[in-house]
Amino acid sequence: MKDKKKVLLLGPAHPFRGGIADTQNYLAQNLNALGHEVTVYTFTTQYPKLLFPGKTQFRVDNAPDQLNIKRKIHSFNPFNWSKAAQSINQLNPDYVIFRYWTPFLAPCWYVIARKIYKSIKKIGLVDNWTPHEPRFWDKTLTQLFSNQMDGFASLSTAVGNQIVSDNPQMPVWKGFHPIADHLPQAIPRGKAREALGWPKDKKIVLFFGLIRKYKGLNLLIEAFSKTSLNRSDVILAIVGEAYEPEQKYTDLIRKLNLKERIICDFNYANNQKASQVFCAADIVAQTYITATQSGVTPLAYHFKTPLLVSDLAGLRTPILEDQTGIVSEVKAEKIAENINKILSDDKLLEFQPSFQKVGDKYSWKSFGLSLMNYIGQL
Repeated sequence: MKDKKKVLLLGPAHPFRGGIADTQNYLAQNLNALGHEVTVYTFTTQYPKLLFPGKTQFRVDNAPDQLNIKRKIHSFNPFNWSKAAQSINQLNPDYVIFRYWTPFLAPCWYVIARKIYKSIKKIGLVDNWTPHEPRFWDKTLTQLFSNQMDGFASLSTAVGNQIVSDNPQMPVWKGFHPIADHLPQAIPRGKAREALGWPKDKKIVLFFGLIRKYKGLNLLIEAFSKTSLNRSDVILAIVGEAYEPEQKYTDLIRKLNLKERIICDFNYANNQKASQVFCAADIVAQTYITATQSGVTPLAYHFKTPLLVSDLAGLRTPILEDQTGIVSEVKAEKIAENINKILSDDKLLEFQPSFQKVGDKYSWKSFGLSLMNYIGQL
């Protein structure tokens, strides 16, 4: 390959679990497939236990094939950062891509970026620019990181706009969250429900992913108590590990007398489980209170499951452009009304042709080509 580049990705990757780690693996695989020489430096330690509310940070499956992943970075040990930078200088890549989603990482990335050779292009690949649970020091830390970058790429237009607002002179590629193409293929709905033990005669609304306050699960649960959604043929399935007390939601379900209409599975879902629950669902609901993008959307696209999303820029834009679901005001009554609307059989069928059209638009190959073309022009 004439334009083959040596690329280093910094951030979570196997054996760490979660959407960002998964997409880091996918990005590395895709850049390899495009002919580039890709190395991934991930963490020896990603978060201190005090800051990690989940059950575990690690997955138990084998590493993805043909990926050169090395655990090199301790995110909160400053004595490690210079050593990591030395290792990067020895590798001497053309580009270093810093994955950024939390100001917690800013000091680490800042030191490493300062200490690597000036000839190496440094790019921030940003999932979230503004944290979901903001603190007063966030902007200062993020700007510290920004000052060391040569350019930024984002996983949504909304995130890109935030970066431009804070860094008007900085080059920014406003990208997209690619559709996962390393997941199992869709299976028939009946087979998926049988595997999960879910009823075959109900309409199922899926809430999927890590459960955090900003995702508005409480509003979705409350929507099922509203008169407009008082239907015995519609149930809610909650699938995902809770990053806050599960009891907060089970108590609400009990209080609203919804125990018979809501399935709770507060466990992390691996790829096989994700395939089953998306194929079993009639729609996916993202009733988030704040968001600039979501990894749940490309999962729904992969399995061709229509979406109901909050009226937030980072969520509504692809849904409206691609006609893959409907947008709802973030109020329980409105959510209930819109669930009723989208669950009509005619409405559900209306979205399927749209899913057939978006595969190439949001492919990892398209993302990788656009990203590398952008970096090459910096």
